[in-house]
Amino acid sequence: MSHLPSSPPQSPREYLQLVDEIAAHDRLYYEHHRPAISDVEYDRLRSALVAVEAAHPDWVVDHSPSRRVGHAPLSGFSKVARQVPMLSLDNTYSAGDVAEFDERVRRALKQEGDSEPPRYVIEPKIDGISTELTYEQGIFRLGTTRGDGLIGEDITANLRTIRSLPQKLHQAIDVTVRGEVFMRRDDFAQLNEDRRKRQEEPFKNPRNGTGGTLKQLDPRVTAERPLRIYLYELLTERSDIETQTQVLAQLRNLGLPVSEVTDCADSLDALLALLATWQARRASIPYDIDGLVIKVDSLRQRRLLGSTARAPRAAIAYKFPAEQATTRLLAIEANVGRTGAVTPVAVLQPVDLSGTTVSRASVHNWDQVARLDLHLGDEVCVEKAGEIIPQIVRVLVERRAGRESELVQVLAPTACPVCEEGLVRNDGEVALRCPGTRPCPAQVREAVGFFCHRGAMNLDGFGERLIEELVAKGLVRDAADLYALTKEQLRRLPRLGEKSADNLMAALAKSRGEATLSRLLTGLGIPHIGEVWAQKIAASYRSLEALRAEAPDALCATLSAVHGFGQERAGAVRDYFASPAAKALLEKFIAQGLSPREPDAVQSSGRLVGKSLCLTGTLSQPRGEVKTRIERAGGKVVASVSSKTHFLIVGNEPGADKQQAAAKHGVPSLTEAELLALLREGA
Repeated sequence: MSHLPSSPPQSPREYLQLVDEIAAHDRLYYEHHRPAISDVEYDRLRSALVAVEAAHPDWVVDHSPSRRVGHAPLSGFSKVARQVPMLSLDNTYSAGDVAEFDERVRRALKQEGDSEPPRYVIEPKIDGISTELTYEQGIFRLGTTRGDGLIGEDITANLRTIRSLPQKLHQAIDVTVRGEVFMRRDDFAQLNEDRRKRQEEPFKNPRNGTGGTLKQLDPRVTAERPLRIYLYELLTERSDIETQTQVLAQLRNLGLPVSEVTDCADSLDALLALLATWQARRASIPYDIDGLVIKVDSLRQRRLLGSTARAPRAAIAYKFPAEQATTRLLAIEANVGRTGAVTPVAVLQPVDLSGTTVSRASVHNWDQVARLDLHLGDEVCVEKAGEIIPQIVRVLVERRAGRESELVQVLAPTACPVCEEGLVRNDGEVALRCPGTRPCPAQVREAVGFFCHRGAMNLDGFGERLIEELVAKGLVRDAADLYALTKEQLRRLPRLGEKSADNLMAALAKSRGEATLSRLLTGLGIPHIGEVWAQKIAASYRSLEALRAEAPDALCATLSAVHGFGQERAGAVRDYFASPAAKALLEKFIAQGLSPREPDAVQSSGRLVGKSLCLTGTLSQPRGEVKTRIERAGGKVVASVSSKTHFLIVGNEPGADKQQAAAKHGVPSLTEAELLALLREGA
């Protein structure tokens, strides 16, 4: 590798050679910590690059190292929809939890006819910011945040500034990868020291600093901060890659940075033994990790295991044992939630815990306050075990001696701290509730905020402060009032200019036009009904009109028959739609032009209408894609074979149990090719 071109590049080919040489030196320095040239020589290479790009701007390529320094500030981050959602991970906290996970994996694989014992890969769970990267012909083109899993924000310009992230891969291929952006602890300490010298507020912890840096609208600011990235997932399927171990090797082959700290275990005992070593090893990792990610190594087995609505079944996060700290209880606040539950939150003397400054903690409920015998002024032990809000686990009673006169016992409130209405406790419940009959402004704020949340109606711009202002001024008394707002009303609010008001009105118009029934049902906050169950209700009724027209008992009976719904959940929906308050709210929505339908998930004229199909074995396409195609053709994918199943779709290495069941019930089998031909005929 030459250290400096003998003369400035004279052609596009020589310019590209210089680009590649500097990129190679960046990898040696930032990834392998083995610089091959001095800082002076490196700076001379960069100067030569800047000079030739200034003289020949038409030669400049997107993957030039000069792009890392950032360019003009952005006006904002555009939204990017992804085809494959970024799911969350279920958490575990003990060896027993891990053993249960292993048992679930083995049982599910056996049900799929796979008798091969699972092998596990263990990777550090970096406490950073998740991102997805897209390369086209080996050139970095797009980088997005996690967002809500399906929709992220375009932060390509900021990601380009990360010096350990190659702008050009070793192979000219199209590929999508996922990973974690983070800061090393030593880099973070230096960053905060520099900020203090400039009399700027230091960041709370490396994750906080990373998140704030990636949200910078000026990439030049991002370029000055010590971000790093590790990749761990390859979305582009390859027939020659069969395991997560091979995925990590391929990422390295492409020139992408990958954590070197990974383990493998062939059995539960080996897995638990490795986990036991990690509490001590944790301190030797130069960046923050809050646990480990345990993944089934086989990609084929992962496809068989599938996922729930929010998490893959083939992976879990193992969180490290809780860290604790001692501090003083200063006050107990009574917070009023969306459903009227009044919950205690402890205000603490600030204390450092797990790398963050903690000043508030959960006490769960007022019975717990009594059990702990909390007094203002008590010294308490707080714990943080994978939760965002820490919790008080015990009172240091022995430290009360000599201070008894300073302590004040904490008692449960009898009236709502916001509207002063008397609190009630329903039969069988622990929570104290504000009835909200006046109504209660706190409940209105929480309910409207929940309605606007991205998992519900996804109303951009309607944040906590704006909603609080709208409720306080009487402009919004329930979620339906949002759609009656005018631009003039918004313009009169503090800190809202012409453009902001226009954006909010546009968000309301978009929400009204694009709303689906399932999103509305989620946003209503019906007890026991989250996003998944809202989708099941919407699939059964398809429109708000049909739901409102259904008799309460018939509604309960219909939903009770939906697999997994249950009597309690169905009864909650029945009671909600039968209540006068809900009827009035829905009338207001309709009056404001919001009466959504659920988009048809299937084609009524599809070739597979009314047919149920079961899948077994490994298919050439991801199961999710095959399932979607079947549903679009009117079919339904079922988990097991019965006499009501119409076809068994057989891939490679099919499960014996399903084939035997198909033979027993006379269910015809189709190959994947025959299924695809059937789908094409019905297209």
